[in-house]
Amino acid sequence: MDFNIIRIARTVLNVTDLERSREFYIDALGFIETESSDTRIYLRGLEEIHHHSLVLQKADTPSVEVISYKVSSDEDLDELENLCSSNGIKMKRMEKGSQHAIGRALRIQDISGLPVEFFHEMPQVERLLQRYDLYRGSRVQRIDHVNCAVPDVQAAHDFYCHELGFSCSEDTLDEDGKLWASWLHRKHSVHDQAFMNGVGPRLHHIGFWLPDPLALIHTCDVLASLGHADSIERGPGRHGLSNAFFLYLRDPDGHRIELYNGDYLTCDPDVGPLHWNLDDPRRQTFWGAKAPDCWFDEASNVLDIHTGEVYKSREPLLKKKKPEFII
Repeated sequence: MDFNIIRIARTVLNVTDLERSREFYIDALGFIETESSDTRIYLRGLEEIHHHSLVLQKADTPSVEVISYKVSSDEDLDELENLCSSNGIKMKRMEKGSQHAIGRALRIQDISGLPVEFFHEMPQVERLLQRYDLYRGSRVQRIDHVNCAVPDVQAAHDFYCHELGFSCSEDTLDEDGKLWASWLHRKHSVHDQAFMNGVGPRLHHIGFWLPDPLALIHTCDVLASLGHADSIERGPGRHGLSNAFFLYLRDPDGHRIELYNGDYLTCDPDVGPLHWNLDDPRRQTFWGAKAPDCWFDEASNVLDIHTGEVYKSREPLLKKKKPEFII
């Protein structure tokens, strides 16, 4: 293919109260505030050299405006536009200057209905990796991945792998051998993009990389001390899938954030995906603990790239929406 998608790069979340969001993301979790206005806060992790990886945007109701991927060059945007046009994918050009701190971009409503954006240019800022005096809260390093609930995982998997050049590191099969979830990557980690069977299209969570597993424990202490213990939804624990340590949180608007550390290298093209059975109790949590029902049932609505309205969700093709096992 004639384009190069590098990695997941940012997400734009609509939130209802910027000050409550600031307290959660900056004061509690320790994100770096690059810039802000009356309507937006631009955040990044300590390791990140680009302007932002998360935008919090004031809105009447919570939603997800877009999920963004960085590409190697502006010419890649033209090639992606040709590809999406040939596949009948709805698109929207975003000219340079139409968004703050980001160059020309191409937005699409992908095969599942997710609002996805590709861009090349973003201003660089100071990398704060060795500014240990600024390490607070979770000590967030960088954006790592997104996970989305979609009604047809196989279709999403095929489009991203066959058309966009993603590779699959791990997947989950139901009792009939049908694809229930898929973990896909462009950078050489377990995933940039995951898809799971569910009502969708919806954003299930954004994953951010932490410096070490102890940072997850420290996050719990910080949240509890600040009166935000009720934001802890699941964990800390270790995934069977990806082998990573995890902590799932809900922000003041209900958006789900995963704090994440400890997956593995995926650069060898001759290594195929690791297959999991949906009902394997070690799959979702290696130590065997079940995830709460809300983890499977609840997710953030996404927007139509043209109308700005909530994109209509559909029931999944596979009837089984969560695993069944007895601990």
